[in-house]
Amino acid sequence: MPTASTGHHCSHLIMDLMRAQTRSRKTLTAPAPFADETSCHCQAPHERLTIAQARLGTPVDRPVRVYADGIFDLFHSGHARALMQAKTLFPNSYLLVGVCSDDLTHKFKGFTVMNEAERYEALRHCRYVDEVIRDAPWTLTPEFLEKHKIDFVAHDDIPYSSAGSDDVYKHIKEAGMFVPTQRTEGISTSDIITRIVRDYDVYARRNLQRGYTAKELNVSFINEKKYRFQNQVDKMKEKVKNVEERSKEFVNRVEEKSHDLIQKWEEKSREFIGNFLELFGPDGAWKQMFQERSSRMLQALSPKQSPVSSPTRSRSPSRSPSPTFSWLPSKTSPPSSPKAASASISSMSEGDEDEK
Repeated sequence: MPTASTGHHCSHLIMDLMRAQTRSRKTLTAPAPFADETSCHCQAPHERLTIAQARLGTPVDRPVRVYADGIFDLFHSGHARALMQAKTLFPNSYLLVGVCSDDLTHKFKGFTVMNEAERYEALRHCRYVDEVIRDAPWTLTPEFLEKHKIDFVAHDDIPYSSAGSDDVYKHIKEAGMFVPTQRTEGISTSDIITRIVRDYDVYARRNLQRGYTAKELNVSFINEKKYRFQNQVDKMKEKVKNVEERSKEFVNRVEEKSHDLIQKWEEKSREFIGNFLELFGPDGAWKQMFQERSSRMLQALSPKQSPVSSPTRSRSPSRSPSPTFSWLPSKTSPPSSPKAASASISSMSEGDEDEK
C-alpha cells in the first residue's frame, strides 16, 4: 500500500515536472533571462555530475547545467548549430551561454560589428538558450564555475590559443568537464566580414541608393559621385535589358503567330485546290454536269425520226391541203451536164417574168 511519504514524494515530482515544463514553455515563448536577473533553479544541493551520469539522465529538478561561451558577433547559423549541439548533449540539460563584453573582445580578439548589447539580445532570442550570462570571463575560473553551478563546458575541440595560453580550455579538459561540439563548415563571422570587405563597393552603392549619406558610410565626395553614377548606369542597363527581353518576347510571339498563320494558309490552300480539282478536274463534277446538259440540248434540238414501219396517218377533212409552190424546183435528179443546168435556170427565169 502506498504510504503518506510515497504520496508526498510523488507530489514533489509532479511539481518539479510542472516547473520544468513551465521553464521550457517560457524559453520558447519569451526571451531567455539574464543570469543576474534570475536565481539558479536547482533545488537539490549541487553535486557535480560525471558524463556517464549525465547521459543516463537526471531528475527533473536537477538538469545538467551546460555552459557555452563566445563572442557571437553577427549571430549566424553556425552559432545556432553549436548551441543546439550543446543543448542536446544530455537528455535533461539547462544551457547557459556566456557572452564576452566589448572591452574583453576588443582587447583579446579585435573589433566587433555588433556591440555587446546587440550580441546579448541576439542570444536571448535563440530557442536553445535557457540563460544568458553577460560580461562573461575570457578564461573560466573555479569561482565562476561554482557560482553558476556549471557541470560541463561545451565548445569545439580545436585548441583556442589566447590571453597567453595555448588553449584557454586546457584546465577544463583536464578536469573532465569539457564536452566537444562540431563546427559548421562554410560559415563564420570572419567569412561574412570578408564578403562585405570584398564587395565593399557593391554594398556602399546599395546603401547610398537606400538613402544613407556619404558621411554615414564614411565615403569620400569623389567616391560618392562615382557610386551614384554607377547606380545610374546600372539602372539604364536594367532598362535596356528589360526592353531587350520584351522585344524578344514580342518577336517570339510574332513568329509563333506567323507560323500558325502559314499553317492555316497551307491548310486552306490544300482544301481550296482539292475542291477546285473535284469540281473542274478531268473527272470533275463540272465536266460531268456539262456533258449531261450538252446531251440534253442535243436531244432537244435534233428532230425525232418516225419509225419506217409506222402506218400512214389519214389526213383530217377539216384541214386544208398544204399549198404547193410551183416555182420551187422539183425534186428531180441533178442535171447530167452543164448545158442542161443552164437550160433549167433559163426556164426558171422565164417563169418568174410571167408571174410579174
